[in-house]
Amino acid sequence: MESNTPPIWNSPEDETPQPARSSPLRLARHGATFLGVSVVSGALLAGMALPAVGALGLSAKNTAEGFDDIPDDFRTPPLTQATQIFDAGGALIAKVYERDRTVLTAEQMSPLMRQAQVDIEDARFYEHGAVDPKGLLRAISKNAESGTTAQGASTLTQQYVKNVNVEKAGDDPVAVREAQRKTLGRKIQELKIAIKLEEELTKDQILTNYLNITYYGNGAYGVEAASQRYFGKSNKDLTVAEAATLAGLVQNPSQYDPKAHPQAALNRRNTVLDKMLENGHITADQAKDAKAAPLGLNYQEPQNGCITAKAGMGFFCDYVRHVVKQDPAFGATAAERKKLWDQGGLNIRTTLDPDKQAAAQSAVSSNVRVTDPVSAAATMVEPGTGKILAMAQTRPYGLSAAKNQTVVNFNVDAAMGGGNGFQPGSTFKPIVVAAALEAGLTPTQEYSSPNKLEYPTMKTCEGTWKNTTKPKAVVPNESASEQGPYQLKEAMALSVNTYFVQMEQEIGLCAVKQMANKLGIGGKASGKPLDEVPAMGLGVEEVSPLSMAGVYATFAAGGKYCTPLAITSITTVDGKDVPVPAAHCETAFSADTAKALNTVLNGVTETGTGRDLGLEGDRQIAGKTGTSDKKRAAWFSGYTPQLATSVWIGGPNGGVEMRNITINGKYRKEVFGADGPGPIWRDAMNQALRGTPKQTIPMADIPDAPPRKDPNASGSASASGSPTGTPTGSPTNPRTGGGRTSAPAHPPATAPANTPAGAPANAPAGAAANAPTGQDD
Repeated sequence: MESNTPPIWNSPEDETPQPARSSPLRLARHGATFLGVSVVSGALLAGMALPAVGALGLSAKNTAEGFDDIPDDFRTPPLTQATQIFDAGGALIAKVYERDRTVLTAEQMSPLMRQAQVDIEDARFYEHGAVDPKGLLRAISKNAESGTTAQGASTLTQQYVKNVNVEKAGDDPVAVREAQRKTLGRKIQELKIAIKLEEELTKDQILTNYLNITYYGNGAYGVEAASQRYFGKSNKDLTVAEAATLAGLVQNPSQYDPKAHPQAALNRRNTVLDKMLENGHITADQAKDAKAAPLGLNYQEPQNGCITAKAGMGFFCDYVRHVVKQDPAFGATAAERKKLWDQGGLNIRTTLDPDKQAAAQSAVSSNVRVTDPVSAAATMVEPGTGKILAMAQTRPYGLSAAKNQTVVNFNVDAAMGGGNGFQPGSTFKPIVVAAALEAGLTPTQEYSSPNKLEYPTMKTCEGTWKNTTKPKAVVPNESASEQGPYQLKEAMALSVNTYFVQMEQEIGLCAVKQMANKLGIGGKASGKPLDEVPAMGLGVEEVSPLSMAGVYATFAAGGKYCTPLAITSITTVDGKDVPVPAAHCETAFSADTAKALNTVLNGVTETGTGRDLGLEGDRQIAGKTGTSDKKRAAWFSGYTPQLATSVWIGGPNGGVEMRNITINGKYRKEVFGADGPGPIWRDAMNQALRGTPKQTIPMADIPDAPPRKDPNASGSASASGSPTGTPTGSPTNPRTGGGRTSAPAHPPATAPANTPAGAPANAPAGAAANAPTGQDD
């Protein structure tokens, strides 16, 4: 995207041609103007050959304050450049820049391009000092004769100084105008610095700096970006005619734009060729052949920003930008990190696996349409490393609402470019189990698990939560037949709400919150703290798919939690390494707890709500379905030993009730975790893991609960209503695709007196404490 900064005119004339004036008075005034410049320049003429003398002369008149110590910015200006972001395989994801520029060394530049620029800009550049006396006198004479300001006398060094001032002004239009003001004071200051630069830098160094900083139009700064923009090749591969075309642009990039004004560009190119021939840098035959050649443009449209990323990768690209701007590893202050990003010139290698990204993007796009009222998002994380391998969503990255585009990354928290997250429903319940097992409960823990339960009093980190509403808030199970007692395996397979509320009561809400923190959920996706309320364990705290993928990756990694990792290395364009933070990994819970969780969550996919989500080749999996209250969000989070994926589906703003809804051209009476996001998860995992070895998930030996008597059963039926011999973990109510056959019961809309502020905006009153059942799976 082209900068809004006004174009820099780098012409030696330093002025646009003005209409001739016939008035003798105007001629006299014009001559006087240049006479004034010549007087000033005369004071500096010593500096042309003896810069130190010129400097001393000016200092004696107190007009060169600070002249002996020119800023480093003029010696080696920190030029803004393009940053390139690559996937894990080294393929370019996107190029991001404030100004499209690639800084080169003298050796990396085409000698032909260097010579062409000198010949047209300042043919005597290697012969004079910072000021060209012959050029100055010639300009005064010709402009006085013509009555115009058609010819100036700025040397290439002076032009370079002006360009540095404009570069330092950045995109501030006021500062840019000030840097370009055609005043005597500005001219004197440029001359002073130019003299000092000629003393400290070689001519070749000045030319190299100039060719890196100058503007060539169409958003291209420097010869390399210009060569790529107009001819689609490196500057070292330019022909004589192409080099002359680029050199001619500098005087006025708009007027000589070969794309907009090809004839003007052709004429200007031929003028450059004449100069090169005149100065003996090309032969007559070379000039003739070059003039006969067409412009031969191979114009490349500017490709800037994450919006130009490969299909589906724009959101990950934007996440990388947020990482650089927020991680203290890239600068102690926000200003320092912003400067690093804005200055650019970085080659960023990331963790994004192109094959897995393609799998995730294909899965979300083939199951949910861009035009659907809901969207879907999926994040893949590598267990044990924290590497983000894929980040996909159905709404494309962009600014056009008419095209259903968005720049909100539904996969991440608000601080990293996302929204305020979504209620994860029952996918949060395994966090309660992890806290309980670490607190000493056994994997065969049994609770009465009544069909309905008044929320009991619970300990929090700072006190006690009490159910003070009248009538008291109640949590129901999904159907009337779901009533205990239940042990853990069956309770998880069926996603029995009252079981997990009783588990929360025994271990306390503080233990649940602390376990969530250990698993990377330090707060809600919005940045607000987690509310210590009983429904926390049922999934009412809004989170992001990246957070949940990190949780389930921890289960797969035997209890080892790693912070999300998106960047593996950064180098500058000149090959210097920029330190990047590694993923920080800690043990969140024991290996025994992990094995027990694996067993319980494998049961969900074998006999529970996720039993229809098996992968190709009978690959062993574990996971959990989840659906929030009123079907506003549905989830499936699951894993194999080498890959964890979390999938969300719902309204982009959280307010779409997924009942009587059409998604991907199919009518749905209701959407559940198993039949909404579940198939997306299965499709993504199948494609991502295809061709990889099958691995076994470490399990614990958790005995089944003894058969329970069903008062409504007769003969040899078991407690689950299934024939004798069927595992007790089998669902009480068979459901197609893991979906519930009956509508969920909803708790009262009255909030407990001590419900914390900040309840989910889209939930009914009292939601923060009790409302979403969290298990409409």
